[in-house]
Amino acid sequence: MLVAMPTVQLRRIYDEPSPDDGHRVLIDGLWPRGIRKDAGTFDEWARELAPTAELRKWFSHTPERFAEFERRFRAELAQRDEAQATLLRLAQEPALTLLFAARDEEHNHAVVLARVLDEMR
Repeated sequence: MLVAMPTVQLRRIYDEPSPDDGHRVLIDGLWPRGIRKDAGTFDEWARELAPTAELRKWFSHTPERFAEFERRFRAELAQRDEAQATLLRLAQEPALTLLFAARDEEHNHAVVLARVLDEMR
């Protein structure tokens, strides 16, 4: 019998943690501004799940580029063994929250990663 896993939650790293967050993973490649490194508001930092600097700069959080960003980011992830291993491991978490620093909550790499993880689950 297949049991459906809940969808992946997304939160900005600046938001207060919630009791239903489960495993909290920071997925940015750069340390978020204004967050102390000893803050302890997440369980792990998975930098390998961030887009390359080149892709991040090209995208520049421009909503009109999001579809192409998603295509390119998925292609990047598919080429990285470490990212694939992390995604497989995180897909097994019963409750998972991806944390990101971007202001735009609809057009960022966390949205793409949540879709990928939901597809894997």
